[in-house]
Amino acid sequence: MFVRRSDLPLDKDALSRFLPWLIAFMVFLAILAMAGMLALQTVASRWDQGISGTLTVQITPVDDPTKDAERLQAVLAILAETPEVGRYESLDDDRLMQLLQPWLGQAASARDLPIPRLIDVELKEKAELDVQGLARRLQGRVPGVTVDDHRVWLERLVRLIHTVQMLATAVLAFIGLATVGTVVFTTRTGLAIHREAIEVLHLIGAQDSYVARQFASRALSLGLKGGIIGLVLALPTLFGIGYLAQQMDSSMIPSIRLGPVHWTVLGTLPLVVAMIAMLTARLTVLRTLSRML
Repeated sequence: MFVRRSDLPLDKDALSRFLPWLIAFMVFLAILAMAGMLALQTVASRWDQGISGTLTVQITPVDDPTKDAERLQAVLAILAETPEVGRYESLDDDRLMQLLQPWLGQAASARDLPIPRLIDVELKEKAELDVQGLARRLQGRVPGVTVDDHRVWLERLVRLIHTVQMLATAVLAFIGLATVGTVVFTTRTGLAIHREAIEVLHLIGAQDSYVARQFASRALSLGLKGGIIGLVLALPTLFGIGYLAQQMDSSMIPSIRLGPVHWTVLGTLPLVVAMIAMLTARLTVLRTLSRML
């Protein structure tokens, strides 16, 4: 496939000059779609591991502040008696102020805000807790207590992420089909242009596989060239998006980063596209010549 000798002047075909740029554009879009899909997968996995086994208990403040400590101790006693609970921690005022800082700004430093008491609860590994039952027990003992089960909104969020991933996969499939169609069209056009030369090669004993090898080698070269161009154009775009994401408040959006494995997958995409172009050209030539000659 990497043979350099060619009995056909494929380098002079006008359509072949545009093929690398078309492939570069498709590789550019494919890298962006795949990077987004990998980033969303990382976020969904991180959230699933970090939140699926946690709860938040919220104690609404009452008019009499002196009862807050008593109500807090009552809630902590119930949590301590719950066998599925592995760890619980009451967030102090300073921690609550830090959490409110991104939304309230300097107003979060005011100590007279009616801030509810929050308790971070971590369940034991593989523990199945009846959240509704725990909420009823807490409310029966301490009115105004609510339990926030993170798994409820997490499942919805992960379902949304999976939907977006499916859309990104569909985009990748369409890009692959467009790449195959472009190579097929270019290859058939080249066969039509060099029909007479191909007939001469057949008369002197050349087989279809010999002709297909020359078209496949040319498609591999053009596909690899276009893939590298698309990769060079996509990398600054990804770094630019990452830079803009870092400038935003990290508390408002999750941290989205690609690991070494992800970058390796993106880096091998031009080679994959070049191999697809090579195989497509070879199969197209063999199938067309079997019907044309």
